[in-house]
Amino acid sequence: MPKRSTKKYSRPRKPFDKSRIEEENQLREKYGLKNKREIWKADASIGRIRNLAKQLITKPEKEKEAFIKRLQEKGFGVNSIAEALSLNKENWLKRRLQTVVFTKGLTTTPKQARQLIAHKHVSVNGRIVNVPSYMVSLEEESTVKLNIVLKIQTPKKSKEEKIKEEIENGEGEEVVENKILEEEVQ
Repeated sequence: MPKRSTKKYSRPRKPFDKSRIEEENQLREKYGLKNKREIWKADASIGRIRNLAKQLITKPEKEKEAFIKRLQEKGFGVNSIAEALSLNKENWLKRRLQTVVFTKGLTTTPKQARQLIAHKHVSVNGRIVNVPSYMVSLEEESTVKLNIVLKIQTPKKSKEEKIKEEIENGEGEEVVENKILEEEVQ
């Protein structure tokens, strides 16, 4: 039996804290998030990074450098453990696919970016990704692109326009009319 997944966030301790609610509303609007749960997940993820950094303070330099290198590959501008401890939820939200698509100028709003991602119009590294919260690494950031194929239909030409076009190409009038009639029958 598969292991049951657990929540990746925790709710705020004070549910009606006015300053927190206003801050979350601004973040939700700025990053085009679906709900505040996404902010709480980002906060929990940064909390896990901070806890790892705290544990690494007493570890050897080799482990610290490996940790910092992993954070740099993920796109966080971190050069020391102290900088890793100073990360906040906005740093995490800036690395989401939804935000990267918007900041690259592929869309005009973060909500539009979310919609295009959900409708499978965005690819990363040649693979279609439909998860707005996908974490984009620095290496993948340059490969993010839109895969929209515009389905614009050209208007059908009338019989007269087809005849004129074929005559200009050097065919006789009767031959052209017969071709057009055969196409219509099929």
